[in-house]
Amino acid sequence: MPQLPTAQDFRRAAGFLANGITVVTTRLGDVDHAMTANSFTTVSLDPLLVLVCAERETRFLDAVLQSGTWAVSILSAGARDAAIWFATKGRPLEGQLDRFAHTRGPATGSAVLADALAVLECETTATHDGGDHVIVVGQVLSVAVHAEPDAGPLVYYRGAYASLDRSP
Repeated sequence: MPQLPTAQDFRRAAGFLANGITVVTTRLGDVDHAMTANSFTTVSLDPLLVLVCAERETRFLDAVLQSGTWAVSILSAGARDAAIWFATKGRPLEGQLDRFAHTRGPATGSAVLADALAVLECETTATHDGGDHVIVVGQVLSVAVHAEPDAGPLVYYRGAYASLDRSP
């Protein structure tokens, strides 16, 4: 029987898959919770479903499970600072959104980043075990597209943030 791959082997191979970067937010009471996620994808067109994977041992997961609603800001190539900040473990909850322009989504009241390429607001419909993560599936309640036609996304590729060259 062949030897099973290590986590390091897996990360190295999976690093060749470029992933879009998002900031996922929720609001529990008067407190905003946010995290950077590259484990986000569409699931279904009928009904409109998406999923995000959240680390099991985080305050974000607890908050999103309790609130039942969340928003996804799809980041532009210029939003690297936001991606880094919302991926920083242990950052204070109080005022964590102050350094980035944001508004409240009309469907969920969750914070949405003002310079996002697009925003999806969701209501949780299911959760699934995903090892050290929980897979949170949500039905899309609202969609807003803010991007200029030639705007490029922020992506994560081979362990680093990058952007796509949109030239012909």
